[in-house]
Amino acid sequence: MSLDESQTLRPTDTTTPSRPNAPGPNAPGPNAPGPNAPGPDAPDADAPGAGASGSGAGAPGSGPDASDAGADAPVAGVGGPGLDAPGAGNGIPGPDASGSGAGAPGSGPDASDAGADAPGAEAAASGAGAGAPGPEAPSGSGQRGGWAAVRPLVLRMHFYAGLLIAPLLFIAAGTGLLYALSWQAESIVYSDELTVDRVGDGAVPLSTQVRAAQSAAPTGKVIGVWPAPEAADTTRVIMEKPGLAEGETLTVFVDPYTADVRGQLTTAGDALPLRAWLSEFHSSLQLGEFGRNYSELAASWLWVVALGGLALWIGRRRSRRALLVLPDRKATGRRKTLSWHGVVGLWAVAGLVALSATGLTWSKYAGENIGQLQDRLGGATPAVSATLGESADSAGADEHAGHHMPGGAEMPPPQPTADIGIDKAVEAARAAGVDDHVRVTLPAEGKGYVIKEQDKQVPVHLDAVAVDPADGKVMDELRFADYPVLAQLTRFGIDLHMGQTFGLANQLALAALAVALMFLVFWGYRMWWLRRPTKDRALSFGRPQPRGAWRKAPVTLLLPLAAVTAVVGWFVPMLGISLIAFLAIDVLLGFVAGRRAAAAGA
Repeated sequence: MSLDESQTLRPTDTTTPSRPNAPGPNAPGPNAPGPNAPGPDAPDADAPGAGASGSGAGAPGSGPDASDAGADAPVAGVGGPGLDAPGAGNGIPGPDASGSGAGAPGSGPDASDAGADAPGAEAAASGAGAGAPGPEAPSGSGQRGGWAAVRPLVLRMHFYAGLLIAPLLFIAAGTGLLYALSWQAESIVYSDELTVDRVGDGAVPLSTQVRAAQSAAPTGKVIGVWPAPEAADTTRVIMEKPGLAEGETLTVFVDPYTADVRGQLTTAGDALPLRAWLSEFHSSLQLGEFGRNYSELAASWLWVVALGGLALWIGRRRSRRALLVLPDRKATGRRKTLSWHGVVGLWAVAGLVALSATGLTWSKYAGENIGQLQDRLGGATPAVSATLGESADSAGADEHAGHHMPGGAEMPPPQPTADIGIDKAVEAARAAGVDDHVRVTLPAEGKGYVIKEQDKQVPVHLDAVAVDPADGKVMDELRFADYPVLAQLTRFGIDLHMGQTFGLANQLALAALAVALMFLVFWGYRMWWLRRPTKDRALSFGRPQPRGAWRKAPVTLLLPLAAVTAVVGWFVPMLGISLIAFLAIDVLLGFVAGRRAAAAGA
C-alpha cells in the first residue's frame, strides 16, 4: 500500500551474522547467486519462493522467524499487520528482500525447516546476513510481470493497512458481535413487553387496541400500528411524543386478546432500547456523526485487506495442498500462528467482503455515491404511492387536484373527508394479498393508509399497498418481485448484514465472522511481534516490505493499477483520503531515513 519513491538506502545495522559463511550486506555468499541471478537450486526472480520478497510470512533468515524460511509465504488472511514484512536476520530485510533470486533462507535455530516448501533453500544465506538492513528494493534487477510484480506492493499494502486499520477493524468486529447477539438478548430482556401471558381465542379489533394505547400515553400521537405477527406476540402502537430525539418514537405494547397495555419503551425503528443502543455503538461508538467516520473507514479498508490477504495466501508456496485450507498442526511458534491466520482468513474472506460492501451502503460518503450509482443504473428502491387524488377512482378527490393556480402555485392535496378506520384498511390490504407481518402507517396530510409486509426472513414477504381512507379502495400496490434487481440485492444485503434474512442462523454466522476477524487481528499483531529483532534493541518491531518495489513493475501494469486505485479512492472517499495520508507519511519517513543514512556516511 504505502509505496515510497525515495531512492535512499537504510542505515546499516552491525548485528553479528547468524553464521560464519553468511554474506555481507551487499555481497552474496560464496555459494549464493548475485542479487539479480537465481541460484542453482533457487527459483528464478519472477517466481515467488525462496528468492521472492523475503516477507515475514515466509521470509528466510535467522532468529525466531526462520522456521518459516523458504516458504516465501505472504501475509495470510486479513486484518493483521506485519505478516508480510521481510524477515531476513531476525526480521530485518536484506538487500534481496524485494524478490530477487538471492533471498534464499539462512541459518538460525529453526533453519532446519528451510526449503520445506520451496526449492533452493540452501542456495544462499539470508539477505544481508543476520540482521543487517539492506537497500530499499534495488531497481537494478529489472522489471517483472504478473503476480511477481504485484506481490511486493500487496505485501506492503497488507502490512500497513493491517498495522494502522486493524484497531478499527477489531472495534467494529467487537461491537458487531454484540449487535449480532442483541436480537436474542432483546427477546429475553423485554419478554414482558413483547409477549402475552396467555394466548386467547381471538384478538380484539385493532382500533380497540389503539384506544388502549392512547389512554396509557395520552400525550403521544399515533402514527403507526404493528399488529401482533405471531399468536404469542403483542401489538405495537407507534407514537410521536414531544421530547424524544430525532429518529426515536414511543412504542406502547398491547395484549391483542385483552387490550391490556404490557409496557412502553422508547424505540428506534423496530429496535428496542438495548439493540438501538448497540446499533448506534457499532456504527458511531455513540459519538454522533463524527463517530460514523470510524465505521466507514473500517468498512472501506476491510475488503482491501481481506482480498489482499487472500491473494497472498493462495500465492504462497507450500509442501502440501491441504495446508491451503487446513491449519498446519505440525508447525510451531510464529509459523503456527501464520497457518491459523491464513486458513481462518481464507474461510472468512467471503463473509468479510460482504460485510464491508453492505456496511458501506450505510456510510455517509461512500453510501451517497453508492446510492447515486444505483439510481443511475435504474436500481433505486421503489415506494408505494399513498398520495390522495393521484388515482381517478379515489373517492373524495378534488377535481382540481394537481392543477396550477395563478402565479404558478400548485393547489394543495385534498384532505380525506372520511376514514374507514384501521380495521377495514387492514382487511382491504389482506384482500390484496398483503397479510404477513404487516405494519400500518396511519393517514397523514394528503396521504392514505400505507400497509407493508415486513417479513424479512427467507422466504421474504415485502409487498405493500396504499388504501384510500374514504372508501377502502387500494390506490396503489407494490410487489417485491417487481423491484429492480439491484434494489432486491440491496435489500437482501442489508438484511443479511443485520442478521434478519436467516434468523438465528444468520445471527450466529455474523457472530462467528466477528470472532474470526478479532482473532485474525490478534494473530497478525502476534506475528508482527514475534518477527521483531531481539538482539540489539529492548523494544522493536518487524519491518514492512522494503520501499521502492513498485519500480520493478512494468508501466503497462502500474498505469492501470494507479487508474483503478484512483477511481476506487474517489468512489470510496475514506479509503482514498487515508491512502493518500499513508503514502505521504511513508514518503516522509523514507526522506528522513535517507537523510540519516547520508549523515551517518558523511
